[in-house]
Order: sequence, then C-alpha cells, then structure tokens
Amino acid sequence: MSVTTRRMQDLTVDDHTLTVPLVWGDAADTRTIDVHASVVTREGGETLPYLVFLQGGPGHEAPRPFHSPVSPSWLDDALAHHRVVLLDQRGTGRSTPVGDADLARPDLAEYLTHLRADAIVRDCEALRAHLGADTWSVLGQSFGGFTALAYLSTDAAALDDVYITGGLSAIGRHPDEVYTLTYDKMRAASERYYRRFPHHRDAVRRLADLASTGSLVLPGGEVASASRVRSIGSLLGSNDGWQTLWALLELDPSTNAFAHDLAAAMPYDARNPLYAVIHESSYADGHATRWSAERVEPADFRDDPTLLTGEHVRREWFDTVPVLEPWRDVALAVADHEWPSVYDAAAVAASDAHGAAAVYVNDVYVPLEFSLETAALLPGVTPWITSEHEHNGLRAGGVLPRLIDLAHGRRVR
Repeated sequence: MSVTTRRMQDLTVDDHTLTVPLVWGDAADTRTIDVHASVVTREGGETLPYLVFLQGGPGHEAPRPFHSPVSPSWLDDALAHHRVVLLDQRGTGRSTPVGDADLARPDLAEYLTHLRADAIVRDCEALRAHLGADTWSVLGQSFGGFTALAYLSTDAAALDDVYITGGLSAIGRHPDEVYTLTYDKMRAASERYYRRFPHHRDAVRRLADLASTGSLVLPGGEVASASRVRSIGSLLGSNDGWQTLWALLELDPSTNAFAHDLAAAMPYDARNPLYAVIHESSYADGHATRWSAERVEPADFRDDPTLLTGEHVRREWFDTVPVLEPWRDVALAVADHEWPSVYDAAAVAASDAHGAAAVYVNDVYVPLEFSLETAALLPGVTPWITSEHEHNGLRAGGVLPRLIDLAHGRRVR
C-alpha cells in the first residue's frame, strides 16, 4: 500500500495504490495486481462522504483531476457533496495496466478474464475498507454503470446513493440481443445525420469505394477497410461528435489532414488495446460472445456501406489493423471464453438501491429498451429519460446535478 498527496489550489488529491489478488476468492492463486485511485477533496470537505467514480470502457482509466477549471467537467458538482474517488479499473491507468508488453505472457488470455466488472467490485470493496468508509456512493458512466449493477448484485449494503449515466445494462440478455438493437440505433443515427447533410452520404460511399481498393492508407500504415471506415459512426454517440464527423467528411480524402483525422476518428486505437479485446465481454452476462456484433450484422448494413457503425468490434480488424494484429490470438481466445453471469436480477431488485439514472433516448451504445427493463428492477433509482444528451451527457455537463436533485427529491426544472 502506498499513499502520496498533492495539492492544486483548493483541491487535495491523495493517490492510493493497493496490492490485491488478481483472482478474488481463490487462495491457491497467488498472482497479484496493483489498484490505484485518486481521492479528490475540496478544502472544507474533509468530512464529506465518499463517491467512487466508475469509468466507461471497459479498458479505460479514470480521468485525471485538474484545477482551473476543475476537470473532469462534472467533478466540480460532485465535490459540493462528496470526496470523490477516481478509480483506475484493473488493467488500466496506474492499476497494473495491460499493454503490448504483456503479449509475451503465456497466460494473457486467461489473465484478461479476471478484469471484469465483478472483480472491479471486489477491488472497490478493498479500497472502501482501506479508506475506512462504512458505506459510500457510486457514480457509474457507461461500463461504469454496468459495474454499479454488478455491485448491487453482491454488495448493495455498501452503497448509499447510486448514480448511473448511460449505463443501465441489459440483465439476463444474450449479447446478440443487445448488438441487434445497437444496429437499429446506428441505422437511425445514420439516417438522422444524412437528413441534415445529404451530400455526406455520397462522401461516405466514395470512402467505402476507396477502402475496397486499398486506397485509404493511414499514417500508422493501416490500410483502412470499409468496415473500419464505417466505424466513424461511433462519433454519433456523443453530443458534439457529429461536428467532428462533418469536418472529416468535408476534407479531401487524398490529403494528409484527412488521413490523420480519419485515424483519430475511428474507435479502438493503440493506446488502449484492452478496449477492443474485451469490449464485447461487457455484455456477456453468462455467455461466450463469439464476435456477437459481427455475427448479428443486419443484411441492410452488409448491403449499404453508408450505414455507419458504432462500438461494433470485428474479427477482421485483428488481421488488418497493425496495432491490433499482435492481439489476434488473445482476442480469439477471449471471444470463445464462457463468461459466468455478472448480474443477479433478484439481488438487484432486492437491493433497495436509492439514487437516479440518466437514460438517453438515442443512446447508440446502451439501448433504451433494455435500460428501461433494468430500471424497472430499481424502483428507488429514479430514471431521467432524456433526448437532451447523447451517451456522453455526463461529460457534456448538467447531468450530475440533475441526478442528485432527483435522488434527493428536490424540484428539478
């Protein structure tokens, strides 16, 4: 265990690092990892209750706290009520991160199976005990919300208020059902975009034609396939992502600017390979995924290259994307892994959880329909169902104060 302290104007940041088991509950497995969290306190808030933030992903670390202005954008609102715990989920950031150096590990695929939401909950409980907190609240964004549901499945008594933004996952559903719905969401998002900018449909069609002839070569050496080009639709999952998409499609594809901007616009990059390798596992509630998003791709998406895709990982990318190619065998093994259930619907329903959840009507990543099913299990968690934001509403601003007000019965305008 180690603790260091730094100060930024009226903020104090205590960095905690704990050594925990890689495999919780198996005393015979002696492997360990480090788990890191930054605890942020505003001057005068030293006795406020804790709020642990669970980041989206999977495979991304928590945001780093800064001052002037306070960052991330929601942190200022959270600090008015809490000391905020920014956890780097296992495998990310400073929590024994997974990267290319780990490709030499003979047990890597098996190792990655221990980085799921249920293990992250165990890490949270170890951290809560380390901080001496009897209970704390949780804020889960996207995959962090999935992890909050796993928390309610096993350790609901540890949680005070539960805040979830774009993260009411499907419970008890097959990943094929989820990805089928996400294609419906991306079809609708694509058509909304083209209604605003009809000429960009032809622009995307030209890019697909260029990709089919191997003519789109990116700065890192990737020869972008048509499926990779279409993944720029992931931009439509954020409030202002359409602006990035518009600016990209206005560029001449033969220019350096276009090549660099296209590379930046596509999801699943070299910085966080874990995101691509274990992404589908986040929807694996008792199932192997076996490239679910690829298998359930609708016929109209196969026939129409202008229908953009979102968080739909494809097996072929591990053969064609240079930064993902080294991860091919690991990704194939993880896709065939029979994941145990991560949620207990009966325990979630019996948890008596209290809080509020932002459910985004047009969410292209976490479908509304299954979010509402899960919300029905949580009568004490007030849903705010809105089309005001896309999936990144928490970062866009204004969401957390509304959820806090809803959870505590204050009038919301």
